[in-house]
Parts: sequence; C-alpha cells; structure tokens
Amino acid sequence: MLKLDRIDSNKQLNHFVGLLLNESRFSKTVVDIDKRSFTIQILLFDNGSFVSITEGQEKIGGLTASIGTNTIPITTSIIPAKSESLFLKLISEQLSSIISGINIISAFIPKELENKTAKTLIAKIKEIVEK
Repeated sequence: MLKLDRIDSNKQLNHFVGLLLNESRFSKTVVDIDKRSFTIQILLFDNGSFVSITEGQEKIGGLTASIGTNTIPITTSIIPAKSESLFLKLISEQLSSIISGINIISAFIPKELENKTAKTLIAKIKEIVEK
C-alpha cells in the first residue's frame, strides 16, 4: 500500500518566514510621527526590494517601481496613488540609488503627508535598508 505524506502548508510557510527573519531579509517597523502611526515592511532580495508603507490598516496602496542602473533610476507607476505619488517616486528612486535592481514601493496613506513626516519616513526606510 502506498503511503502519502501529508504536507502542512502552514508549517512550510512558518519555516519560510523564519528563514527570512533569520537572514535579516524581512523587516517590520512601526514609526510614530506627529500622532500618526505608520507600519514599514521591507523585504530584501538579491536583485531589489519590496517596501510597504501603511497607515492604519495594512493594505496595498499605490505601487511605484524603480530600476536601479548605473546612472539615473528608471521609474514607473504601476498602480497610481490617490495621493502622495511624488513621495512614492522619491522613495523608489532613493532606494534604487542604494540597492541596484528592481525596487517596488507600495503606500497606503489615507491622509496627506506633511513634508516633515515624509522626510522622517524616507530617512527611516533608508536607515533600515542600509543596515
């Protein structure tokens, strides 16, 4: 009689997430700025990164991608943001100057960002990535 092994997908997923955490390829940070709370999640790859910035609920928002080259990054909007499209572009291009490859940024930010808040978020993301 043929015996089939049962695959526990949750166990495999937990193992995969554990590897990501052990290899410092995944980072989740909560940043409080001026009575607003933002969650920054970063997943690093050998050829780029995926960054999610959310305020309140953890949702996928506008998506921007930049490809880091030897000169100026090439940037495109994949899903247009309702607001903060310049913020997405700035982060994406700055990451591409640090990490060569494809850098995808998602931002779900319901309320408009003040300049100080945007600068603080950009600085925090760069700090995490440059570790």
